[in-house]
Amino acid sequence: MPPAGRLLLAALAVQAVAAFEPVSVAIAIGAASALTGYLSYKDLYCRFAECCREKQPLNASALKLELEEKLFGQHLATEVILKALTGFRNNPNPKKPLTLSLHGWAGTGKNFVSQIVAENLHSKGLKSNFVHLFVSTLHFPHEQQIKLYQDQLQTWIRGNVSACASSMFIFDEMDKLHPGIIDAIKPFLDYYEQVDGVSYRKAIFIFLSNAGGDLITKTALDFWRAGRKREDIQLKDLEHVLSVGVFNNKHSGLWHSGLIDRNLIDYFIPFLPLEYTHVKECVRAEMRARGSTVDEDIVTRVAEEMTFFPKDEKIYSDKGCKTVQSRLDFH
Repeated sequence: MPPAGRLLLAALAVQAVAAFEPVSVAIAIGAASALTGYLSYKDLYCRFAECCREKQPLNASALKLELEEKLFGQHLATEVILKALTGFRNNPNPKKPLTLSLHGWAGTGKNFVSQIVAENLHSKGLKSNFVHLFVSTLHFPHEQQIKLYQDQLQTWIRGNVSACASSMFIFDEMDKLHPGIIDAIKPFLDYYEQVDGVSYRKAIFIFLSNAGGDLITKTALDFWRAGRKREDIQLKDLEHVLSVGVFNNKHSGLWHSGLIDRNLIDYFIPFLPLEYTHVKECVRAEMRARGSTVDEDIVTRVAEEMTFFPKDEKIYSDKGCKTVQSRLDFH
């Protein structure tokens, strides 16, 4: 049988049992591998099922392009996330997991960035079996059950990193997380080669929080009032302020946390408040995503419907780009 025919037969054999249990899939793949004679079990299996590809390099150019084209007004986040991820994934032997803490008001792009990162690391993005999203108000709602949540969190992370060393964990609404819960994962973020036989060094942890939004806005306003461009703001202008601010904030999820005490968070990444021009960019991007022709009249009307602060200057959108989708529905 010619190679093309054997490959087609192999594909049909796998697809025929893809809806069944893993044992059946494994048997079919074994038969298909024998038929093709040149496809390994893993290669063929990974064509039809999601695999944990720990050694797959990050396409830094694709990530850079996506961040620059889709994330508006966030030069610091774009620069730091790109460098942090590229350096981490290019390091064959990291000494600890990569831990990023993203801060800023709602609608500035934190969730959007975590989605972009997930899609660039795992083909199925947030739907991947190797990407895990925790939402504080959904998964950890009751203050009286902190110990239970800590135990469950440790078990879940240990099990999933055992299955895929390059697993990604996203903690949303950190500012609504009860104090102490997040410290349950401290051993996993530390500089240990293994914890109970499991290495966490290739995993990625991302925290998303509104905490520190006031500190970020104050710095941005200071630059604006001094006649300086927002692009002049550097990470050093905000990172220390953020780490100290959330450490002393009882509503940050990181209040007096050992993660900060032990310097286990690699980067505190500020998301700046968005200006009128950035809101317009969000509207244009949403129109393109819907397959619509960009109508500048509609772009302007949607942007002007947003409310801006401070009261006198009206520089920053108080909801960022969060309500752009729903407002665009009315036009």
